[in-house]
Amino acid sequence: MMNRSTECPGPNSVDWQTNLKNINCSTKLDTHDGGGISALGISVSVFLCFITLATVLSNGFVIATIYQTRKLHTPANILIASLAVTDLLVSILVMPISIVYTVSGTWNLGQIVCDIWLSSDITCCTASILHLCVIALDRYWAITDAVEYSTKRTPERAAGMIVTVWVISICISIPPLFWRQAKAGELTDCVVNTDQIFYTIYSTFGAFYIPTLLLIALYGRIYVEARSRILKQTPKKTGKRLTTAQLVADSPGSSSLSSVNSRANEASSESGSPVYLNHVKVKVSDALLERKRISAARERKATKTLGIILGAFIVCWLPFFIITLVMPICKEACWFHYAIFDFFTWLGYLNSLINPIIYTMSNEDFKQAFQKLIRFR
Repeated sequence: MMNRSTECPGPNSVDWQTNLKNINCSTKLDTHDGGGISALGISVSVFLCFITLATVLSNGFVIATIYQTRKLHTPANILIASLAVTDLLVSILVMPISIVYTVSGTWNLGQIVCDIWLSSDITCCTASILHLCVIALDRYWAITDAVEYSTKRTPERAAGMIVTVWVISICISIPPLFWRQAKAGELTDCVVNTDQIFYTIYSTFGAFYIPTLLLIALYGRIYVEARSRILKQTPKKTGKRLTTAQLVADSPGSSSLSSVNSRANEASSESGSPVYLNHVKVKVSDALLERKRISAARERKATKTLGIILGAFIVCWLPFFIITLVMPICKEACWFHYAIFDFFTWLGYLNSLINPIIYTMSNEDFKQAFQKLIRFR
């Protein structure tokens, strides 16, 4: 997203330019003894192609799994399918061109392709991040207001959330088109104009910092709610047996057990007077305890999954957006090599590969449906 937002040369002073006259600041990997592709360039190309292909396949399988499995046709999974479509667009529209640009170190595809690629990059990556927000928001409402939200949790509501995500993403990607002008001569760099500091702040906060704060707040609230449910569902005393009791008729083959009121028995022994006890037949069952144990285990797993999702998102995108925000402000004083920015850019793209893995592997229904799809069942 917004790749190579800072020019390689450092301060524009004469001394600096003199010192850098013989230094190659580019990250070109395609030169080797005056021509051809170096071993490093080949290795980087293969590795990035592998990441791109894995991203295409993983998100494609998520979309196919949800489409083929009727059980997964729920509003929550519609949001996950939309996230997979967005990440698939990143892997198709953005990552292949980024491989060429990263390896070659120069732009050879012209101004029009540059504009389309940058717009697709900003729009799709922002939409991917905002999808994480609406998925967290959907789960937050489902947990904190389960009864009322169950009637509001419809496919139409999910579609409205998806449309909102794309509208915000497009609004963030459009402004650079208004001040981007075709350069005279051959275009060698395809970058977002960072002279507009206001846009840099607007885009980074809209695409990352505000969504990140929202994710932390939502997942924190979800974590607290999940923990409270776990504590409620876990028996306070070890070995305590939960039973369900009900009156049953005397019938042949009944497996009921006879139970008496122990408190009444104690009262009789203490007072010495006869106490008439009501004998009630109860059916002892551990099903309730088992349901509570399973429910608590699911809550623990869901809580752990939330931590993994949030952690992976921050690790992948935080370095990129820190550099994107800081570099236009401090300008030449914060000079760094292109390779660092390329690494952080691809680290952000990697989140599009991690998303489908986390969301599918943490859901048993997804795993079962995915296995059936693999077996062509």
